[in-house]
Amino acid sequence: MKTQKKFKSKWGFLLTSVGSAVGMANVWGFPYKVSSNGGGSFLIYYLLFIALFSYVGLSAEYAIGRRAETGTLGAYEYAFRSNKMHGLGKFIGYLPLLGSICISIGYAVIISYILKSLVDSFTGTLMTVDTLAWFQSFALEGFKVLPYHFIVVLITLLTCITGAHSIEKANKVMMPLFFVLFVFLAIRVALLPNALEGYKFIFTPNPAELTDPTTIVNAMGQAFFSLSITGSGMIVCGAYLSKEEDIVSGAKQTAIFDTIAAFVAALVMIPALFAFHQDQVGGPDLLFVILPKILQEIQGGQIFAIVLFVAVLFGGISSLQNMYEVVCESILHRHPKLSRKLVLLMIGLVSFIPGIFMEDIVHWGPWMDLISIYIIPLGATLGAISWFWILKKDELLDEINTGIGGKKPYGNTWYALGKYLYVPLSILLCLIALIFKIAF
Repeated sequence: MKTQKKFKSKWGFLLTSVGSAVGMANVWGFPYKVSSNGGGSFLIYYLLFIALFSYVGLSAEYAIGRRAETGTLGAYEYAFRSNKMHGLGKFIGYLPLLGSICISIGYAVIISYILKSLVDSFTGTLMTVDTLAWFQSFALEGFKVLPYHFIVVLITLLTCITGAHSIEKANKVMMPLFFVLFVFLAIRVALLPNALEGYKFIFTPNPAELTDPTTIVNAMGQAFFSLSITGSGMIVCGAYLSKEEDIVSGAKQTAIFDTIAAFVAALVMIPALFAFHQDQVGGPDLLFVILPKILQEIQGGQIFAIVLFVAVLFGGISSLQNMYEVVCESILHRHPKLSRKLVLLMIGLVSFIPGIFMEDIVHWGPWMDLISIYIIPLGATLGAISWFWILKKDELLDEINTGIGGKKPYGNTWYALGKYLYVPLSILLCLIALIFKIAF
């Protein structure tokens, strides 16, 4: 089976990039951050940071991937070689790459919870149980989601089987359905009594929160990591992008769709919590305890439960897919004689076997915090520094301006925003994560 090295269309690239970005950070992270940071006040800063980070940070990751024509390891090697630091460049990319494979271990477990929830929605079991007791029955005990866990890893690996081609095909199905299904849910939630109070809360700025540094930092962290600018994942999307495409335009479109996904999730979660007088919560409790409880009380709740977990399953698999592919591509870059299927099998085993022993939340929760606090921020910061302080300016700008057609070329202003604003902000986020033990 032939491996496809490039996306066949910009639409395929865009949906794949959005699929990488859209995940649990959108579904249960964004609504909680909005609700716990002053609603509209948080949104103002979030949109500002999304605009900045996509314009320079995401664009740079796409650019280095396309410039080097390869993913994480090759991209760092290329950047450091451009500044005559070839030896260091051969090894520096392993940290962000380690973040991808490590986060995939816990992420696959989370998606196995989602698949179990979907199955129990289909059978009707979820509509009759005490949702807290139901969640604890598999979240607090090991080996309770093992079959679902295996299926999730297998399906995700199959979407990577021929590289860009199979990834593109999978995301052309999963991502449109993700948006359609969440819009469907949002319409149903809008019909609930008292949902209007939720909308008012989301879009009304709280003056006190506007000057709160915590709100600003949380918005910055959510925007940064929601776009999956981790110094690894988005590089491979750029590597598969045609030279005829406008990188900055693609980054802006990725940010727009990622933001829409986050907003639609918030328009489902927050008004539903207001309608049923539930506490504003995030994380697993929101998705596996509170929302199922609400769905039990809604007419046609079983249908909406199925819709919810299908949508979240697609979002989760599309993100996990990117974690696997970035590792696979880097291994094949260093060892081109290896079979892609063999490499994917090895990645699946590395992701699945340790995950078997952390299927309960007591284990995967701390594991995900460990990776999210230490490895991911360090990798993201390393990437930002590499693209704007190590890679030659002329090379980065040349790639950014490839495919823009008759548009005015990006120049010193774009580069200065990256070097003197984006990089310091990424370093700041990294320091905050490390010092205060915050998983954004």
